[in-house]
Amino acid sequence: MTGADWSTDERIVFDTPQTRSAMRWPDGKRLAVWIVPNLEYYEYLPERYDFRDQFARIQHPDVMQWSWRDYGNRVGVWRMTDALDEYPVAVTASTNLAIFEHCPEIAALVRDRSWEVMSHGIYNTRYLGRSSRDEEADEIRLSLDLCERHTGQRIRGLLGPCVTNSPWTMDLIADAGFSYHADWVHDDVPVPIRTATGKLVSMPYAYDTNDGPALEGHFDSEFLVDSNIAQFDRLMADATPENGLVYCLPLHTYLIGQPHTINALRRILDHICASDEVWFAKGGEIAEAAFASLAMEAAL
Repeated sequence: MTGADWSTDERIVFDTPQTRSAMRWPDGKRLAVWIVPNLEYYEYLPERYDFRDQFARIQHPDVMQWSWRDYGNRVGVWRMTDALDEYPVAVTASTNLAIFEHCPEIAALVRDRSWEVMSHGIYNTRYLGRSSRDEEADEIRLSLDLCERHTGQRIRGLLGPCVTNSPWTMDLIADAGFSYHADWVHDDVPVPIRTATGKLVSMPYAYDTNDGPALEGHFDSEFLVDSNIAQFDRLMADATPENGLVYCLPLHTYLIGQPHTINALRRILDHICASDEVWFAKGGEIAEAAFASLAMEAAL
């Protein structure tokens, strides 16, 4: 049986808070905090796919939709970074790797601040699941090459572009040496994923407290602040030093980097940083700690 033949139940270890392995973070911290800004690049004339069109509002080019995203790379990323620099956080940048070619200043920003790079595909307008297994493997190799060439890093995780996947995505990234996959929002802790080629965990990401759905016309910055504080507080209350949990704060530069929304980020971080029970960590660090906890539990 290949990994692509497995059902979801066979792929993912099913546990509940009552039965799953203990997750222990460094120094007995209760909550791992994972800050994930998305550094995205959208093509001006993207290909249309049967299953999705990023700019479906009008015939391409959609200048309004494209230029809104481009604001993030020209202005928003710098405003967001200035805010993040005010706090003792660790950052994992979910990155469309082509952005380093188009915007070398952003590659320098990532290098200068030692942000971890998580793959978000090549462009946010080229999805996984549209091509063959070999073609997807080639894209993963290109992602690795672009990241190493521009930052000197080896990629350790993937959030699919526009959160897209194929049946073989997890096998391919495990085979490439990735340690985590962030498309899953099915738990508050990293969970093992069975692959045909290597070990992998699902890393808790967030959709409903993400600035994407909150600020793309559905809600407002007050909702973003209130929902994230409520999320953080409940996770902190549920977590213990023996059973740590993960809080994720996803961001998008063209949304949180707007003049009218940037202080929402500061308000969230003010609340988070007031706790001494927090471990600010990058995605790869959380995955490593999860593997260590799972190995410890298996040895008992």
